[in-house]
Amino acid sequence: MIDNAMLDAVEARVVVAGAEETTVVALRKAWPGVHFTYCMDDDIGVLEPFREARGFNIYLVTGREHCISFTGSLEAATGMVIACLDESEL
Repeated sequence: MIDNAMLDAVEARVVVAGAEETTVVALRKAWPGVHFTYCMDDDIGVLEPFREARGFNIYLVTGREHCISFTGSLEAATGMVIACLDESEL
């Protein structure tokens, strides 16, 4: 479902539109079968992002065990968290 090409496309859209809630709403419309969430990066805690970009990080999540959790596996991923970095982290 989620692959590197999709990650590239998501990253490109967020770079252009900005890491914000309205961008995530547009991502949900573009990929209706994928779960997208927006938050601040410091809400995540100590996890390493799956992908880092200027101004935001992308984390992968999975819902395969009937409960949403973070994953480092692209094959297991069913969604993404777009986590906005604080300006002091740029």
